[in-house]
Amino acid sequence: MRIPSPSPASAILLAALGIGLLSLMDATIKGLSDRYGVTGIAFARYVVGSLVMAGVLAVRRPGWPSAETWRSNGLRAVLVVVTAVCFFHGLSVLPLAEALALSFLSPVFIALFAALLLRERVRPPVWAGLVVGFAGVGIVVAGQVGTDAPRAAGSAWGIAAILTSALTYALSMVLLRARARHDPVVTIVAIQNAGPAAMLAVPAAWTWVPVAAPDWALLVLVGLLGVAGHLVLSRAYAKAEASRLAAMEYTALLWAIGLGYVAFGEVPGMATLAGAGLILAGSALAARR
Repeated sequence: MRIPSPSPASAILLAALGIGLLSLMDATIKGLSDRYGVTGIAFARYVVGSLVMAGVLAVRRPGWPSAETWRSNGLRAVLVVVTAVCFFHGLSVLPLAEALALSFLSPVFIALFAALLLRERVRPPVWAGLVVGFAGVGIVVAGQVGTDAPRAAGSAWGIAAILTSALTYALSMVLLRARARHDPVVTIVAIQNAGPAAMLAVPAAWTWVPVAAPDWALLVLVGLLGVAGHLVLSRAYAKAEASRLAAMEYTALLWAIGLGYVAFGEVPGMATLAGAGLILAGSALAARR
């Protein structure tokens, strides 16, 4: 008797939710970056995540990871650090629209890596969805470029940093798909937090700035959102192919529009709304069977 494969609908919804949680985390980090260094914020985020995951592991008791689990997820931890540091550096020196556009190359890289490393068959609707979604991002950026400030002197390094973050993020998500079929989700997320916390400890100590009392709550919130977002995303990638979920990355722009309106009273223009419509259409196209 053949056991039917699970429907991807739940995985798609989980991916969108996970990206939403991480988008809220990014917005909180951006608010804190005016007062604290990126390295210190990233370190605090992963320390909080490690403490939360230690509690989760104590309750779930998934067992001690194998050597292969340590190696594979340890590599993902390195990729997570590179992604975080490069993305926030690029965001600090580039106009937001440009940084956002470059970061949305990651779904294309996810589909490519999924085909090359996991031998996943990337169906024509997935490619079409990626193209449509990327066109939507282009429309949004085109509507914002005219209002951007001139580039900073270090913009070339910023562009390189964002492109690097898009590449390493995509590779980390494909490796997540590969390990999610073998390792417990809680183990994956625990290593994903503990590894970066250990790697960032020395750089963070070197650049640490004293944190004001009210901001400690925001740093804890950043860690909690990071853990929740990655737990949800790990569950999604355990349920469906990486190439199918790649276009869901575009929904980060939709979350950004909502967060901007609720938190800062920013009303999206026509270009943003038109681009958002294409992003939704691309995501729906890529998610089709």
